Amino acid sequence: MTITTVRIASVLLGGCLAASLFSGPVFAVGNDNSTMPTCKKGEIYDKKTKKCVKQQSANVSDENRTDYAYSLAKAGRYEEALAMLDTVRNQNSAEVLNYRGYASRKLGRTDEGISYYLKSVKMDPQYAKVREYLGEAYVIKGRLDLAREQLNTIKTICGTACEEYQDLNAAIVDPSKI
Repeated sequence: MTITTVRIASVLLGGCLAASLFSGPVFAVGNDNSTMPTCKKGEIYDKKTKKCVKQQSANVSDENRTDYAYSLAKAGRYEEALAMLDTVRNQNSAEVLNYRGYASRKLGRTDEGISYYLKSVKMDPQYAKVREYLGEAYVIKGRLDLAREQLNTIKTICGTACEEYQDLNAAIVDPSKI
């Protein structure tokens, strides 16, 4: 085998490996430890069957829909996340309200996001993730005093080593991290 043949084979093998990495489902990016993949528009990931199914024919739980909406939002697909949240039967859960707030805030509607976060906090005051996102919204609004209040509350919920505390603290120290 010549050196040229080995190089060509290496390039082809590398290309095949790269193509295989990008041909599967897209996983949501973020610090939420979510491994739920996102599907193409009009589909939803069904946790039971572990595959993407047509959204209209999907018989998935509210919890599945809520988790999938969050995965969409973490992947930057905010409008789709809000549309998915609209399909959840129980609109009054702390998670639905939190994720609706998150997607709204990421679309630049910070005040609307804060209103959802506050409703979520009222339903579950010990929900650290909503406290983190509410604090980030306050940082965006320039209300570091209110963001620090959320940080202190998170500290009482899960300490300073939890992800929510560390993420909000980083956002307060450097708002460009939001």
